[in-house]
Amino acid sequence: MLIKRPSDIRSSEITEKKVYLNRREFVATAAAAAAGFGVLAGSNQLIEAAQPAPHGRKLEGVKKSPLSTTEKLNSWQDITTYNNYYEFGTDKDSPSMLAKGLKPSPWNVLVDGECAKKASYHLEDILKGQALEERIYRLRCVERWSMVIPWVGFPLSDFIKRCEPTSKAKFVEFTTLADAGQMVGVRSPVLDWPYTEGLRMDEAMHPLAILAVGLYGEVLPNQNGAPIRLVVPWKYGFKSIKSIVKIRFTERQPETAWNKSAPQEYGFYSNVNPQKDHPRWSQSVERRIGEFIQRRTLLFNGYADQVSSLYTGMDLNKNY
Repeated sequence: MLIKRPSDIRSSEITEKKVYLNRREFVATAAAAAAGFGVLAGSNQLIEAAQPAPHGRKLEGVKKSPLSTTEKLNSWQDITTYNNYYEFGTDKDSPSMLAKGLKPSPWNVLVDGECAKKASYHLEDILKGQALEERIYRLRCVERWSMVIPWVGFPLSDFIKRCEPTSKAKFVEFTTLADAGQMVGVRSPVLDWPYTEGLRMDEAMHPLAILAVGLYGEVLPNQNGAPIRLVVPWKYGFKSIKSIVKIRFTERQPETAWNKSAPQEYGFYSNVNPQKDHPRWSQSVERRIGEFIQRRTLLFNGYADQVSSLYTGMDLNKNY
């Protein structure tokens, strides 16, 4: 057996002690939760393996969007069994097993900050009279995998206008539910909960940014961010925050979960940029889930014609 000596290991391959300890504690917590969830006696294997989400209620009146890509869709199984959702585990298949206990109804979204219409909005009220569209978007994750997903949602700008932000509102901050009773991952300090994300106001108002409430014409499955999530297709996937419970309009740039955890790796903007490498790997290529051959990563995930004007004059390597 070949064993690497310390002198053979690059610094970029060494996991930070804090991250290692957090992950170890997370695994222990998840294992303890799985004991009540169903673990084989004398084994570390869960009784159930990752399974596609059950199909849910069909959404009515969904129109096709001309902003969709024509690329081949990933399957329901791909999209609902391979997820980044640390509130339900750090492994890609954990959310499909551990998100079943999430209760997406009733659901409220608190709107606060620099706006005239501060309120706690019921999801039903948010959707009342709102036209839904199917938006087929590419999703590119920072770990170099990608999918093509048929989201159902509506422009984020529609909801922002209803909230009537003031002239002081320069950014929009989003917060995910952090309920340790429903989300086993929140019991571990792998991140500073609750999960938060943010957009500059002009990014949030861009027509490509949507609030998604469905997938493949049905209500959004738990592991995909039920019942309402953000989708920003020109940014890495972690910017598209899930299970939103709070939207706050701010004058200053908000702190975001991954930027707080590892600022040297995850910037505020997090635009897909094949020229800006992650400190531990290249971002120039990606692997589409379901395919074997890697493909070249496109600037802004292929949406450069639509969004590049948002960043005119900015150094995209510095403002990563």
